[in-house]
Formats: sequence, C-alpha cells, structure tokens
Amino acid sequence: MRPTIVLCLALGLLLAGCATPEGLVKVPGGAFYMGTTLEDTDLEAQSYGLPDPWYVDEHPYRRLKLPTFYLDRTEVTNAEYQAYVDAHPLATAPDDWSLRRFPPGRGAHPVVYVSWHDAEHYCRWRGGRLPTEAEWEKAARGPKANIYPWGNTFDPSRANLSTGPFDRGRTRPVGTLPKGESPYGAEDMVGNVWEWTADDYAPYPGSTDTAEGFGQGFKVVRGLSFEAVGHYPALAYRKVLAVTARASFRGYDHPTARLRDVGFRCAYKRPPGR
Repeated sequence: MRPTIVLCLALGLLLAGCATPEGLVKVPGGAFYMGTTLEDTDLEAQSYGLPDPWYVDEHPYRRLKLPTFYLDRTEVTNAEYQAYVDAHPLATAPDDWSLRRFPPGRGAHPVVYVSWHDAEHYCRWRGGRLPTEAEWEKAARGPKANIYPWGNTFDPSRANLSTGPFDRGRTRPVGTLPKGESPYGAEDMVGNVWEWTADDYAPYPGSTDTAEGFGQGFKVVRGLSFEAVGHYPALAYRKVLAVTARASFRGYDHPTARLRDVGFRCAYKRPPGR
C-alpha cells in the first residue's frame, strides 16, 4: 500500500476518533466574558415587586478562561433518565412518573421533578457531572458573548417560553426549536426547563453587591422555563421575560427541590467512553 494512502487512512481514523459524538456539543477552550455590565439604575425590577434590582447578581462582568469541555446537546429526557432509574433500584423516580415509568408519550420531553442531587448522580452515572455556571454560560452565549443563545435580540418564538401571566405552559420535546440553538449547537439553553448547575448561589468573585438568596444554601439554575414569570401587565410582562431569558440570568432553588419546570443537562471533560 502506498505511504500516502496509509497516511490518509490514519488521518481519517484520527479525525473520526476526535469527532464529537452524537448528542453532545464541543465547547472549545479559551477565554470568554461572563456576566453583564448592565445596571438597573431606575430600580425597575423593584417597581415590579421583585426583591433585587436587575443584574445585581451578574456583576462584575469579567473575562474567564476554561478548558475544552463537552455538553449534552439537549436537556436530559425522560427516556434517558429511565435507563438510570432502571439501573438503580434505590433511585428516586420523578414525581410525575407512575410505578417508576415516565408518562406515556413523553419520552422525548425533558425529565423534571428531579433534585440537584438526583441530577448530579445521573451525570456521574453517565461519566460526567453538572456543568458549572461558567461552562453553562459559555455554551449558551458563544464566543461573542451573545445576550441570548441565538443573538442579541429577544425573540420568544425561538424558545419554549410562556406567553403571558396566565400561561402555565408545559414542556415540549427537546430539540424542536433549532432556531434557538447556541453558537456551539446546544439547544433549549433558554426555555423549556430551568437547568441545575454545579454551583452555589453566591456573589461572583470581586462583587460588592448583595442579593436576597446569597448564602442560603441554594444552587444556581439557568435558562428559564415554560412557566409564567409573574403577574404583570402585557408590556411589563414582556420586559420581565426578556430580562430573565438572557443567558447570563441567574435563578436559584434549594438542592432538594423537585419542581415541574426544573431539569438539567450534563457536562464532560471528555466524551463518555473515550
């Protein structure tokens, strides 16, 4: 066999081995910007009855460096979580399941009613872990630090979000809104369900701001969900939705909480099995 043919075959095998497996996205290592420079100088959030000004927990805007990592392309589904429950007889099944089986016809929907601990155990079983806040935000915003995964203009048609204060909504199958994907190809990073991250809800390094939930044992959730964001007039509702749908927005819940609109996805140092 000619040397050039051998070289081409070897290169092909190497590239195949480096290809990102189906179901994951690769987030290249390097620097990115996290947080925001925005400030709620008019205290608009508090005029709506919220406890803290907008953006107060997203300061300071700072440059970070992360190594390359991999992330589930979509939120973990009921069908995927079923395999974990089947493999672990003592694992707690989600509250909306019956006899440890997910609801019929909802295998492709994101799993919900899972605590932070449930989510972390599942990711470890898969050979990964929950993403850090920094990883989640980089995967959602891309190399240009988009405000939303799809760009810098709010467009609720690109995500599974509520349409108004009386719209409780529901999950939809993962990956069905490809126009909302992030620059790295991750889908449903905003909308569908909030997603657990690895981190405690605490001020960023260097911050002098305070927020109501700091230091109370909460874990950060990211990405907003299908649930209504509150009872506001139409224009105010859209404003609140636009702010909370930003990829830098931080939500939080207690790690033992199992909620109808909180799920997760996993992160990996390298693809499972590699």
